Amino acid sequence: MARRTKIVATIGPASDDPTVLRRMIEAGMDMARISLAHGPVEESLQRIARLRTAAADAGAIVGVLADLPGPKIRAAGFPQGGVYLEVGQEVALVPAEPGDHSGPDRIAVDHPTLLEELRAGDRIALGDGGVLLVIAGVDADRAVARVLSSGRLEGRPGVNLPPERFSIATPTPDDLRMLDAVVAAGVDAVAVSFVRDHQDVRAVKRAAGPDGPMIVAKIETPSAVDDIVRIIEESDGVMVARGDLGVRCALEDVPHHQKHIIRVGVAFARPVITATQMLESMIHAPTPTRAEVSDVANAVFDGTSAVMLSAETAIGRDPVNVVATMSRIAVRAEQDFDHAAWGNRLGPQQLAGASPTARITAAISAAAWRAATDAEVTAIIACTNSGATARAISRFRPTAPILAATPSITTARQLSMAWGIRPMLVDPQPTTDEVVWFAVQAATRTGVVKPDDVVAVLVGSPVETEPTTDVLRLVRVH
Repeated sequence: MARRTKIVATIGPASDDPTVLRRMIEAGMDMARISLAHGPVEESLQRIARLRTAAADAGAIVGVLADLPGPKIRAAGFPQGGVYLEVGQEVALVPAEPGDHSGPDRIAVDHPTLLEELRAGDRIALGDGGVLLVIAGVDADRAVARVLSSGRLEGRPGVNLPPERFSIATPTPDDLRMLDAVVAAGVDAVAVSFVRDHQDVRAVKRAAGPDGPMIVAKIETPSAVDDIVRIIEESDGVMVARGDLGVRCALEDVPHHQKHIIRVGVAFARPVITATQMLESMIHAPTPTRAEVSDVANAVFDGTSAVMLSAETAIGRDPVNVVATMSRIAVRAEQDFDHAAWGNRLGPQQLAGASPTARITAAISAAAWRAATDAEVTAIIACTNSGATARAISRFRPTAPILAATPSITTARQLSMAWGIRPMLVDPQPTTDEVVWFAVQAATRTGVVKPDDVVAVLVGSPVETEPTTDVLRLVRVH
């Protein structure tokens, strides 16, 4: 059986080459993440264009997720290969000037009021919290810090200042400017950083417009965890951003937050991406640690829709090997995934405030899961314009493959982050009978479905003013 858990891989200097991109797609990359926090937006637009070309060359459907930087404070860039800070070492923190760089003795921070917000005794976490500093003193030109926990700093790591003196506001003016650019470039999804509550998500959705990309809320603050239900209601997907979440919450709470966010996200039929440090050691090493392998496998057991690679593919030594390694781990974990138990304990889809047509779609998809199980169908075919029908059945994590027949390339790309869904592009049809017939024919061309197989087909009337999935058919393929 093909891998069901999707892989999101971050594109950066190590993976910019078109040949590397193509090999990453062939190794299993389903969606590419473009971080807008590093470099000018024009550079990100070029990456999007290269990714589209590589996917076309590979004959693959690959989504693009643009990640807005949010209000995160970052250090100026470190030299190639990074800098290792030792415990007890002293380092100066200074406000960054245009064109500034960071080094082993001086870290320039992209925050003009840095020195006004620091006090002696403050603890500052860098990157994903791997390097911890304590402020020894602050004067007019710099803050002197001592290293409490050692580690390597590369690229432009985040600088986590004391939250009581740093007011987070999402989206920032820069976010909105970048959002306009990536929406115009046709990205499939946009990730919103440092979401505090559902209002932040709503603001980005409003700015993106009614026909804009999917909005993915990154859960990396305690307030977002507290408001998780309303955030998920407002979002098209969520990301468990464990790096910053682990800096702002107790580390021992992060695994519990991860499991809870995945359960709630799936209950709402939203894709959930589990992210940060999944195969971190492979930035430099050819193989992951055993703990990292277990981390990826446990995310699969949790029911996550996708697992994400960050620095491993953006600046790592071998992005293709990292993607291939993650794919192997996920495939092996899925062999022990308890599909029946998951579907049986899932419960009804959460549809607070949903329209009657959305409730019909949810009910029909639940019936499809039960019928597909009882009839032991070869595949479930979801005929969908927006992707909602496919995501509704995906939440049950069925054993049978899910084939999403859609006339929209945007929908097909957006489904590249959804668990277990293989999108198929089909032509629009005027009647339900023709929608079903052509979808089944498309399924046979994939090789998943063969003559005499039984498939479950979910479809709605193509002439309804509001899309509704109201038809379930069990079809024997001829």
